[in-house]
Amino acid sequence: MSTGKLVVGVTGASGAIYAQRFLIQAARRYDQVFLTLSDQAIDVALTELGVAPQRSQFSTLAWLGEEFPNIRLLNERDYFTPPASGSFQHDGMVIVPCSMGTAGRIAHGISNDLLSRAADVCLKEGRKLIVVPREMPWNVIMLRNLTTLAEAGATVLPACPAWYQKPKSLEELADTVVARILQNLGQKHDLMKPWMAE
Repeated sequence: MSTGKLVVGVTGASGAIYAQRFLIQAARRYDQVFLTLSDQAIDVALTELGVAPQRSQFSTLAWLGEEFPNIRLLNERDYFTPPASGSFQHDGMVIVPCSMGTAGRIAHGISNDLLSRAADVCLKEGRKLIVVPREMPWNVIMLRNLTTLAEAGATVLPACPAWYQKPKSLEELADTVVARILQNLGQKHDLMKPWMAE
C-alpha cells in the first residue's frame, strides 16, 4: 500500500460496479480513503449489484468482498470533516460514477452536500478532481457543465470501457475504466496492458 489520502464520492448514477471496483483498488493503494455516498448511490448499488453499503454499522465486507478499515464513510451532511476544508491536504478526489446533476452543481459552485463541497475545495485549491460521468446521450446543458468543469481544472473521464483487452466478465470490463482512473491519479496497476505494449 502506498501512502496518501484520497477522497471518493459515489453518486446515484448508474454504474455502481465502477465505484465498487475502484474502491477496492483505491483501498489497496492509499492509507486513507474518505468516502461520501449519496442516498441514491446506495439504492443504485443494491439494484445493480444486489449488495450495498449501510450507513449504520458501515462495513465493506459484503459490498467490496473484504474488510477495508482504511475506508472511512463520512456523513454527507457533515461539513465538520476533513475534505470540507482547503486546509486538509490530500492527493485528490474521484467521483465515480458522477451523476449529471452532481456535475452541474459542482460546475456552478452549488455546494449542497459534503460531496459537492469537497469537489469545490479541490477546484479552488488546484487539487486533482476526476469526475466519471455515466450517462448517454449528453444534451447541450450536460456538455456545457462538463466543459466548465474541465476549464476549471477537473479531469472528465467518461465511463467508456475498452474492448480491445477482450474482457471475459463484467468485472474485467469495468476494470478497464478503473485502470484509467488509477492512471490519471498516477497510480501503477496491472488491470490492463497499455495499448500495443509487448
